[in-house]
Amino acid sequence: MPFRPKPLSEQVLVITGATSGIGLSTARAAARRGARLVLCARSAQALETLCAELRARGCEAVGVAADVGSRKDMEDLAARAHERFGRVDAWINNAGAGIFGRVTEVSPADRARLFDTVYWGVVHGSLAAMPLLKAQGGILINVGSAFADRAAPLHGYYSAAKHAVKAWTEALRMELEQAGEAVEVCLVTPAAIDTMFSVHARNYLDRIPKLPPPQYAPETVARAILFLTEHPRREMRVGSTARMLAIGSRLSPRLVDRMMELLMFRLQKTSMPASSGGPDALYQPRDELQERSGRTALVREYSFYNAIARHRGAALLAGAALIGGSLWAARRRRLPVPSAGIQ
Repeated sequence: MPFRPKPLSEQVLVITGATSGIGLSTARAAARRGARLVLCARSAQALETLCAELRARGCEAVGVAADVGSRKDMEDLAARAHERFGRVDAWINNAGAGIFGRVTEVSPADRARLFDTVYWGVVHGSLAAMPLLKAQGGILINVGSAFADRAAPLHGYYSAAKHAVKAWTEALRMELEQAGEAVEVCLVTPAAIDTMFSVHARNYLDRIPKLPPPQYAPETVARAILFLTEHPRREMRVGSTARMLAIGSRLSPRLVDRMMELLMFRLQKTSMPASSGGPDALYQPRDELQERSGRTALVREYSFYNAIARHRGAALLAGAALIGGSLWAARRRRLPVPSAGIQ
C-alpha cells in the first residue's frame, strides 16, 4: 500500500551505527535538516557526546546504547523510540563490522561476530522496526555494499554477510508488498567509502589495511539515505564504481575475477606493518566520534552519478549509457578495471 512520506524536517529517524562513518554523517546531516533522531551505537560515551553536539544545534536527539547483534537490544531500541516520539518514520540499519583476511584464516568466533553485526543486525533491527513502521506507514533503509553484487578477496565473510543482507531485504520487500503493508523497503549499496571501516576492522594481514580506490566521502551515502527518506526506491547505489562493478560482474564475471586477483591484494594494504595499528572494534566499541579514516589522500567529495540517479528520467538514460558502454567493452574484452567498495 503506497503512502506519502513526510518532509524530512517532520520525520523521526532511527539510525544504528550512529557514532562513526556513514551513520555519523547521516545523523549530522539529518539534524541540520530538522529531523528528530533516535541514535544507536554500542558506546554510551560516544552517544552522549554526539547527542550533546546535535542538541546544541537545536536538534531533538536521544541516544540508546545497544548492540544490533542482540534481538532484545533492538526491541528495546524500538520501545525507546516509541516512548520518546510515539512513532518512527524511517529506520536506518547502518551498523557494520569488518574483517581483512583470507577466509581460511579467520577464526570461527570472529566470523560469527561479524555475521551477528552485519547480517543479524539488519534482521533484528528490521523486525523490531516493523510494528512501528506498519502503524502509520514508514520507510526501512538497509545499508548494503557493492560487495553484495561481487564478493572481494580478503573480505569473504563480509561479502557473504552483505549478500545475505541483500537477499533478506528483497524477500522482506516482496512479503510486505504482497500483504499490502504501507512500508517501503530500500537498499543502499555504496562503493568504497572513506569511513572508519578499515580502522575498526579486525586485521589478519601483515600490513595495516585500507580500502581500494576510488573512495567516496561518507556524506555521499548520507545524501542518498536522506533522499530515500523522502523519495523511497527499491535500491540506490552510491558511486558509479558500485554500478560498474555490478554490471561488469554480470557481463564478464571471470574477467572481474582476474582483475580482482591482480589488484585487490595489493590495493588493500598500506606500507605500515600491522603491529603499528591500534585496537579494532569487532568486540569492543570505540568512544571517539569520527567520520573518516584518514588513510587516503584522495577522497571524492561528490558523486555525479548519484546526482543524476536522484532524477528518474536521467537515471534511466545514465543506466542505458553505462550498460551500452559495458557491452561495447565486453565485446572487445577490455572492460574498465572495476573498483569495489564497502560501507
